[in-house]
Amino acid sequence: MHPLLHSRAEAQLGLFTAADALTAGYGHPEVQRLCRSGTWRRLRRGVYVTASDLAAAEEAGRRHRLECLAVVLALGRPTTAVSSVSAARLWGLPVRRDLARTVRLTDPAVWRRGEGYRVTRASMSPDEVVRVGPLPLTGVARTLVDCAREWDEEDAAVAMDAALLSRRVSARELLEAATAVHRWPGGAAVARAVELADGRAESPLETRGRLRIVGAGLPRPELQVEIRTDGRLVAVVDAWFDEAAVAVEFDGQVKYRDPWRDRTPEQVLWDEKRREDELRALDIRVVRIADADLGSRWPRVQERLTRLVHSPGPADRRFTATPRPHGLLRRA
Repeated sequence: MHPLLHSRAEAQLGLFTAADALTAGYGHPEVQRLCRSGTWRRLRRGVYVTASDLAAAEEAGRRHRLECLAVVLALGRPTTAVSSVSAARLWGLPVRRDLARTVRLTDPAVWRRGEGYRVTRASMSPDEVVRVGPLPLTGVARTLVDCAREWDEEDAAVAMDAALLSRRVSARELLEAATAVHRWPGGAAVARAVELADGRAESPLETRGRLRIVGAGLPRPELQVEIRTDGRLVAVVDAWFDEAAVAVEFDGQVKYRDPWRDRTPEQVLWDEKRREDELRALDIRVVRIADADLGSRWPRVQERLTRLVHSPGPADRRFTATPRPHGLLRRA
């Protein structure tokens, strides 16, 4: 590859346009020959990538990023930004796997739909668009409210919780972004999702479980509560009902398949058992909720949890319960 074209591709995630190729001396017949041979791959009309760069991007899980940039380059509009679910994926926010891979974009002046992409016409203030490398995309707060206007409120709350937990957005920024779109279609759904969001949730399961609890008409529990006795930390419980002294623990399988802090799955299970035994010894009732419990099993879980929450806790408390101000972003 000519150095001029190689340099241009390096600046664009490996992508280059027909105009870039022409500047480097590649005529249309040679471009066609390189594509027919499989050396180059055409992603969009007039947008190309080498087969080796495409394979490397796919292996690294960056194919969607390439597809987004390919559409941006093909459209050639400086006012267009990657947005909605596409921006959510690029920001690393949790997105349901069954959502379409259509590249979503926003432009203040045009509406357009094409093969594999959709441009929505909507206003964007300059501070709502950021550039990450060669890609213009909506900022995290604007991305979240755009998604919440279309998604189920549970899915929107999961994404908001993750963004708040990772400090990619603040509660104030999220509220301001929601206020800015409150008169737009879907604005009321955005406001409800923001009200449900809580950055102390440390996993999508914790968010979904909390929303199930709220939906059951139970009090909104405190999250990430430190239980101490004689000044010693016994446990940090996922959710806590203080009056009833009921702890809720959300059991995601990833905790056992991919343990944190180099513990084996067997060690995790043993530590969990010891921890729960200590809580019960303090007259704290513990309810464990797994992902499967949020489906058809939920009525039984709800009945038990409701019974416990509406019964008094121990009269003599030998522990203190203190909510943490922030959740902990867990990394292996």
